[in-house]
Parts: sequence; structure tokens; C-alpha cells
Amino acid sequence: MKIKSSFLSLIFPFLSVTGTTAQTTDSLEFAKIAKQISFSEVVKKGGVSFPIPAAPDGYQVILKGTDRLNVIDREGKIFSPLEDVQVQLFCQLLRLKDQKSFDMSPVLVQVNGAFNDRAGNPKPFVIPALREWHGGTGALKLTKNSRIILANRDSRLIEVASLLKKDLLVSSGLNLKVSIGKPEAGDIFLVFDARDEGLGEEGYLMDINDHVRLNAFHKRGMIWATRTILQLLEQDPANRSLPKGQSRDYPKYEVRGLVLDVARKFFTMDFLRDYVKMMSYYKMSEFHIHLNDNGFPIYFNNNWDRVYAAFRLESSTYPQLTAKDGHYTKKEFIALQQLAAEYGVDIIPEIDVPAHALAISRVMPEIGSKKYGMDHLDLYHPKTYKVVSNIFKEYLEGSKPVFSGKVIHIGTDEYDKKEAEKFRYFTDYFIRYVQGFGKEARVWGALTHAKGNTPVTAKNVTMNAWYNGYAEPLEMKKQGYQLISTPDGSLYIVPAAGYYYDYLNLKNLYRKWEPVNVGKVTFQAGDPVIRGGMFAVWNDKSPAGNGISQQDVHDRVFPAMQVLAQKMWAGTDSIPYTQFQAKSKGIKEGPGLNIAGFVKGQDSLVLHYDFNRSEINDLSVYKRGKAVLRPQKAGKGQSGRSLVLSASNSFVQLPLKEIGYNYTISLRLKPDGDSKGEKVLFSSPHGVFKSADKDNKLAFSREGYDYQFDYQLPAGEWTELTITGTNKGTSLFVNGKSKERKLGKEVLYPETKVKMFKVETLVFPLQILGDRNHAFRGEIDDLKVFNKILSDQEIETINQKPI
Repeated sequence: MKIKSSFLSLIFPFLSVTGTTAQTTDSLEFAKIAKQISFSEVVKKGGVSFPIPAAPDGYQVILKGTDRLNVIDREGKIFSPLEDVQVQLFCQLLRLKDQKSFDMSPVLVQVNGAFNDRAGNPKPFVIPALREWHGGTGALKLTKNSRIILANRDSRLIEVASLLKKDLLVSSGLNLKVSIGKPEAGDIFLVFDARDEGLGEEGYLMDINDHVRLNAFHKRGMIWATRTILQLLEQDPANRSLPKGQSRDYPKYEVRGLVLDVARKFFTMDFLRDYVKMMSYYKMSEFHIHLNDNGFPIYFNNNWDRVYAAFRLESSTYPQLTAKDGHYTKKEFIALQQLAAEYGVDIIPEIDVPAHALAISRVMPEIGSKKYGMDHLDLYHPKTYKVVSNIFKEYLEGSKPVFSGKVIHIGTDEYDKKEAEKFRYFTDYFIRYVQGFGKEARVWGALTHAKGNTPVTAKNVTMNAWYNGYAEPLEMKKQGYQLISTPDGSLYIVPAAGYYYDYLNLKNLYRKWEPVNVGKVTFQAGDPVIRGGMFAVWNDKSPAGNGISQQDVHDRVFPAMQVLAQKMWAGTDSIPYTQFQAKSKGIKEGPGLNIAGFVKGQDSLVLHYDFNRSEINDLSVYKRGKAVLRPQKAGKGQSGRSLVLSASNSFVQLPLKEIGYNYTISLRLKPDGDSKGEKVLFSSPHGVFKSADKDNKLAFSREGYDYQFDYQLPAGEWTELTITGTNKGTSLFVNGKSKERKLGKEVLYPETKVKMFKVETLVFPLQILGDRNHAFRGEIDDLKVFNKILSDQEIETINQKPI
């Protein structure tokens, strides 16, 4: 395809002078020079270096970056793609007499690929999308005789092969042998072949023919290659078939991440470990964990002594700093980073100072600010620097530090701007402090908000550009910072808060956003100042008790991760959003993961027990089976036999642990006439559903939250219960009629006039029917589980048998 013009319309104002503001004379002079420079529009097959055009005397054109560094790198070296691709160049014009440089207009060139034939298999769908693909014909099917073959005994290959073997066993039931040698038909062959240096750290080659050949330059690229194979297999009903063809795949941006606020809402270590695996499945490179923060005083009668605050990491230097209601031991956090390294993900730990630091000042009140609030550390108190240094030192010192990665985030956000100079001093002090341990420092953008003359180190510092009023992106570029696009107006999730996003606008993000967009500022593609992007979950309202669970957070994160993984890996190079949305349903969280409680089934009745036989078998088309842990009695029932739970240690283990939104649960119950007190009907690690709470009302609990329906089961009578659950709430039907819909409510805080929305959701627990200690006593019949919300009419006629 012939490109109409080598110069595109400008993405932002025509001139950007590095280090100074452009003057009108500069603008006119630059425009005049720019007209005299012409770029090649097409790089033909076999080209090895992009020809940088000569500039008029006194000027020099410098290639600073491209949007496909794996095809044309910053030195202009060309790496042959499989197919024709377009590459956008980011160039600067240097004026030699004063060394001022100007961002030039974008330049788009076509690089011809090795293949022009597109008659083979179409590009297969994975998330994120493959950057290059040349289709073959037919498919390769893995069998129980397939093997994972390694080119040699490279320890990196052995580690990746072990991971792939484990994941294939879980996802496909294939227990493949791992060995070293030459591949045969049906095998998966792993090799590090350094001939294609353009692959970089994260790129890989995939060739699916009579066997699968995965080739990378580094370990992370090989890990990503195996994730692609697993996603391709997941979309095959038998988890065996792979479309034949070749791919050369690589990311557009190096930083592709998620920020998770674990301070204001505790997430279990199991949850974080599962998130590492899920992020790896979507080739997300960084997991930023926000370890300390506090709630808002307004919900605590503006009394700093009562405001919730938490520091989630074990501290031996200041033991009282460690949160009592949930924290991670050093050993656990080290193991999390080791797991992340195994999966190709970097953990970015954040200790947020000098604001958001109530957890620290609560332990040492003398360093809390009396002027700006105790969540601000006193920047004038010498002990502040000693305490904060000691905290960082505990996790950074030694040959095997607790924070084992190369990047540490030191916070530096939202301090009162009246103290701009002292804040800038503090920020610079701790940037240099963590750099002294050989680490790269990350900061939140705040230096436009905190304008001043005190210098702040920019070398080897990356800034999360979250709000342009706090850190104007173009100004931060001039000051020398690299940026991670984290715009609050697009990428902040604050669950059930009523501000920012509860759920991100994914359609808009898919169509219009990628990391070069920072608020209303858009950088040129290929500008190296933009390292990538991150989206964030801030649990602002959780300390005040808004009812949000881990799985509620996940319900918001997972669809966003699918879209943003695509946008941060491949930019806008993808299929239309409607197609992406439909196809993405075929890819879940990754091998062995089911955080959402997803239950597969085209027939919506996914589990059914009528208890009419001594063997409790699933009557749905899926035949999920049974597992009886304790002997149970059989009751007469109303129509056929029923299950009788007659003692505290009387329960049945079901084949499903839980079911996530959207679901319908239906069953019949006949409580014993003398049954009083709290009784558990269903339970799983994430929740409990009770036939009676302490008030003898139907109820459920999860993550320390208790919810009660205004309904009491009549003793000695058969009642048909139906429960439906969505991400909006939980509803109860009795004998086919709607009884109560708990879809969230506003709560008023004692001693205040402050209201907050509290969610009333439940991922329904199904692992245990009954309980080991406080089981329901009575008869149970006709349990049905649906993976959809039945209509009121369907619920009314859910059982044709009389009650």
C-alpha cells in the first residue's frame, strides 16, 4: 500500500522545545526547516537500517523512538516482520548552535514483510492480539503422546517448561513428558535462538506446523509464548487444537500494569497470587501493590484517632506498624515476588509517604502534622526522615532484601501545596535514598501541584501521570521524567463510591485510549517518555464499610484487564469492539483460576439434585457428580425422597465451590420443629448462607459483612426458596414470589450526617451443603443451580411438583 504522505497531522501542537518554551521565531524557523526534510515512505524487504534524512546545515534529525521498536528500533535498525506493517517514527530536530531540540511531526513508513500471501488461516483471537501473523493451513492437535521438548538444558527453558506442563495438565488434562532433544510431530519445542534480536525481552516467535516451535530471546518472551498457546487451546472445545501458522509477537509498551489498593481493603495472599497468574495470562507486566493508606475522616466523625489506617506488611523495626486485621509476612511477600518472577510479572511495592501515612503517624504521633492532618507526616520534624528511612531500609537492605525487584514506589502524592518546597525536598530525599540501594524509584505525579525551586531528581525516575493538574505531562517530560499513563478520569476504579468509575467505560477505552493519552494531553506514538500504562483500583470507601468484597473488586477488574491488556500490548491494532467483546467471553482467568466463580454451561441448569436415591447424583446434563462426607438420612419428602441433615456434623460436599454473578439457586426446605439458633445451609471459603441467623432470619455473610433478609423459615413446613444474585445485589423469592431484593442501600453513619452506599452482593457458596458445626436441621429437596438469572415467571414455575 502506498502511503499518501510521510507527514501526518500533528497529534499535539507543532512545536515542542525540549527544556524551554518555544518562541514564535523558533516556530517559524522550524516550520521552514521541516519543509526541506523528506523521509522514505516504504522500506522494502531486506532493508537493514532506516535512512535518516539529512537536515539543512546547522540542524540534525535524530530518531528518538518508534511505535514498533521490534521492527525499527531507536537506532534505526530494521528487523524483518512477517507481514507488511506500518511504523510511526518519533523524531526530533536538533539545532546545533544552541542544542535546542524540537519534536517533529509524526512520520509513518511501511516496512515490507517476508510474506504477502494471506490465504491461510486467519489470525487467531487471543488477548492481547498477536502483532504479526502468517496463516498456515489446517490445525495441529495435541495428544497424550505429545511432549514438551527443550533445545538444551538451559535453566530458563526448564523453568518455563515446568510451568507449561503444570498449566496444560490443569487446563487440558494433558500430562506431557518434558525432555531434551529434537521435536517430532505433535510436540511443543522450546528454544532460545538469538538471531532475531528485535524480539527484545518480551517478544517471541511461534510456529505451529507439524509441531509447535516457540522461540524467544529472553525468558519473559518464552513465558508469553506459552500463555498464547494456552489461550488458543482454551478456545477449542476439546482443549487440543491449534491453528497452523506463524506469529512474531511483541508489546507496544513495556509497562502494562494494575495498581491494587490493599491498604484500605485487605486482599488475601491467595488472591494476590491468583492475580499474578491471571495477569501473566494476559501478558500484563507489572502488579503495583499499594501497601499503606487510610480512610476518610468524614466517616469517622472527623476524629483522627478513630480513622481507619493500615500498613499491610510485617515490620520488625516498628512491630506496632503492622496491621492487625490483615497483613502479609515478609516471607509471604518474598514468595509472592518469586511466584511473579516465575510467571513473568514484576511486583511494584509502594509505601506511600508523606501523605496517606496515618498508619505511620499513629504509631509515632510526634511525626504527624498538626497543621494539615495526621495523615500528613510533619516534613519539618527530623524524626520523620529517620522513621521513613528505617521503614524503607528494613525492606531494601541486605543481599536478599524483602523487596527483591528493581523498582520501588515511594508514593509522594497529594500533600498540601502550601508546603511545596519542603515536599519537593522530601521527595528528592527519598528518591535518592531508595536509589542508594540500587533501586529505580517510582513516584506519583505531584510536581505541578507542588511548584517550587527545590530540585527533584528526575534521572532514572518514572512518574505515574495520574492527574494533569498535579503533574502536567509535557512539563514533566521537559523536566526529564519518564511517564506511566495512569489518568484518573479514564482508568481509576473506586468501587461503589459515586465518583470516578465503578466500572470502567471499556467501549470508550477500547476505541479511543492507549498509553500515549494522558488526560487531555496526547503524546506522539513512539515518544520514549511514555513507558506504558496502568489502571488502578482505589478502595476509598472500604474502611467505612461499603460492603465491597474481593470478588466484587474482581468483577470490576477482570473485564477491564481484558480490554487494557489489549490496548497496552498492541495499541489500536485490533478488531472492532463488538467482535472483541463477543470473542473475549471465550477466554477466562487462566489455568486453575476461577476467582469470579464462573460455572460453564450452555444449558443454564448447571447442577440438580433431587435426593430420590441413595446415590446423590447430579441430574443436570453435566453430570458433575457428588461427594458425600457424612452419612445422611433419607426423608419422605413431599414428592419422592429428601435429604435429611440431623446433626451438627451432617453435611454433603458438592462438586462446585461457588457460583458467581449471574445465578439462580432454588431448593425446598423443611426445618425441624425445634430447630433454633444460627444454622448454616451453604458455605464455601468466601461466604456462608444461613437458614437462620441469631434472630432466626434468613441471612448471608462474607468477608466480615452480615446481611439479613426480613424473613423467617416456618418450622415443620415445606418452603421453596429461590435466591438470585448479580453484581448489583441479592434477591429472595419464597414459594415462587418475590420477597425481598437487596440491591444496595444508603447507610447513615453514627454521630455524623454522612451517608454512603453499601452493596449487598453474594457470590453464592456451594462447596458444603450443611455444616460441620452449625448445620441446618431438617429436610432438603430438589436443589437446582442455574448460571443465569431466571425471570420472575420462570421462578414462579421452577418446580412443577407440588410443595
